[in-house]
Amino acid sequence: MRSHEISVHTGAREVVHDLTRECADFARSADHDGLLHVFVPHATAGIAILETGAGSDHDLLAALRDLLPADNRWIHQHGSRGHGRSHVMPALIPPYATVPVIDGQLTLGTWQSICLVDLNVDNPDRRVRLSLL
Repeated sequence: MRSHEISVHTGAREVVHDLTRECADFARSADHDGLLHVFVPHATAGIAILETGAGSDHDLLAALRDLLPADNRWIHQHGSRGHGRSHVMPALIPPYATVPVIDGQLTLGTWQSICLVDLNVDNPDRRVRLSLL
């Protein structure tokens, strides 16, 4: 197994951050078949595979705002308003994804991207672990 950690600065807003280029570079450096496992070791972030650039990333954030409002309903209530929703989100968007790699190339579909999803505006810096099995 090869493993590498990358740092992502998400800033002070909800974000869908595209990791596909970093994932493809890591898979290409191995130049063999396997499974790329992408994992974010944070209790308030997730990994999603979706289309980006055509509005789906904004639609995902809007859907999460509808499902997990940033209000005071959450029992987990430290940090910014609605912070508890960030701790619920990984049950909907898990903190990992696995993608097959063939000859060092990700086997994503034409419009698929690997993205970090982060609603937590209190923690602007994330680590993402890439592992090629």
